Amino acid sequence: MKALSLHTPTLAASLAVACSLQITAGISQAAVETTPFGKMPDGQKVELYTLTNQKGVTVAVATFGATVVKMITPDRNGSPADIALGFDRLEPYLSKTYVTENPFMGSTIGRYANRIANGRFTLDGNSYQATVNNGPNSLHGGTKGFDKCVWAAEVLSSSDEPSVRFTLHSPDGDQGFPGAVDASVTYTLNRRNELRMDFRAVTDKKTIVNLTNHTYFNLAGEGNGTILDHLLTIPADHYNPVDDTLIPTGEIRSVAGTPLDFRKPTAIGARIKEAGNKPTGYDYNFVLGKMLFPRLRLTAEMYEPASGRVVRMLSDQPGVQFYSGNSLNGKFKGKSGKPYVQYSGIVLEPQFYPDSPNKPNFPSVVLNPGETYRARIVLQFATR
Repeated sequence: MKALSLHTPTLAASLAVACSLQITAGISQAAVETTPFGKMPDGQKVELYTLTNQKGVTVAVATFGATVVKMITPDRNGSPADIALGFDRLEPYLSKTYVTENPFMGSTIGRYANRIANGRFTLDGNSYQATVNNGPNSLHGGTKGFDKCVWAAEVLSSSDEPSVRFTLHSPDGDQGFPGAVDASVTYTLNRRNELRMDFRAVTDKKTIVNLTNHTYFNLAGEGNGTILDHLLTIPADHYNPVDDTLIPTGEIRSVAGTPLDFRKPTAIGARIKEAGNKPTGYDYNFVLGKMLFPRLRLTAEMYEPASGRVVRMLSDQPGVQFYSGNSLNGKFKGKSGKPYVQYSGIVLEPQFYPDSPNKPNFPSVVLNPGETYRARIVLQFATR
C-alpha cells in the first residue's frame, strides 16, 4: 500500500523518539559510547549504545530488542532522574518471569505492534497464523517478536547530533508472518534535547508491518510511585472500543462523555476505575486519523506536576495506544531496586490500529515488495 511510504522528514520540531536518555553533567560535546550489556544464552554479545548531546542528555539503547534502557532528564530545578522503566543489565530481560509476564519494557515492537485476533489474517486469499501469546490473540509480533531479537547496530554520527541505526532481518515465515522483512530503527539525539526514532522496513513478499516503541514512562522517576497523578493530553476525538480480549470491535466511537476523553489535560487516575479492562485500567487505541500524516503532529503530552517534567510526543501515525501499566504487579525491581507495582508506568505507542488486518474499515497495514514502510516518532523533553 503506497500510504505506508508516505512520510516527510521535516519540521523544526521533528525529531526524536525516546529510547533511553541519561543526563551527564559536564558534557560539552556530543558522543556515542558502546559498552557491554550482557550475553544471550548462546553466547551472543549484547551491547549498549549511549548517545550524549551537547547539553548532557544521554540516550542508552541495547541491541537486545533495540530496547530503551534508560532515559534521564532534569526536573524544573535541574535535578536529573531516570524516567524510563527497565533494568541495568540483560539478565532480567531474559528471566522466566519476564518472558511469562511480557511487559515489553522499552522494546522496539514488530513485526506487528498490538493485537491480531486469534493470530489469524488473510492476504490475497491466503490465510496466515501468527504465534499466539496473549490469551487467544497474537500480541506485538508473537512469541518471539522483534523485542526478543538481537539487532545489529551502526553508529551513523558520534558528533553534533549523535545517531545509531539498529537493523534486523526477519525471515519469511518468522512467527507465522509472510515475507522476508528487513527492518531498521534509527535513534538521533539533537541539541534541542529531542530524540527522533525513525522506523523503516522492506519486504520481498506481501506482508503486514506495524512498528513502534514500548517505553514505560514515569516522569517522577522510575520506581518512584505511580503515574496516576500525571496529567495526560491526547488530542483524539475518537477511540476503538474493544471486546474482553482487547480486540477492537470495528467501531470508531467518540471519546466525549467517556473516561477516555483526554482532549484536555487530565490526571490519569481521575477516572481509571471507570476505564474497564481486566486488570482495570487503560489499554485502548486512540484514533488520530484514518490516514498517515505527511507531517508530524502532536500525539500526546505527559506532565508530572511535582517535578515539572513534560514529555511531548509527536508522530506521523494514525493512532496511539495508551496503556497505563495495568498488569505490573511488583514482580520486577527496576534500576533503582524498587518494585514496579500496578500503574508504575505509562506507555504511549504511535501505530496503526489493533487488528487492522481483519478490519477493512481500518487503515491498511499491508506492505508490498518495492514499497518502503516508514514511521517517525519524536519525544520532546521540557519542564514547566
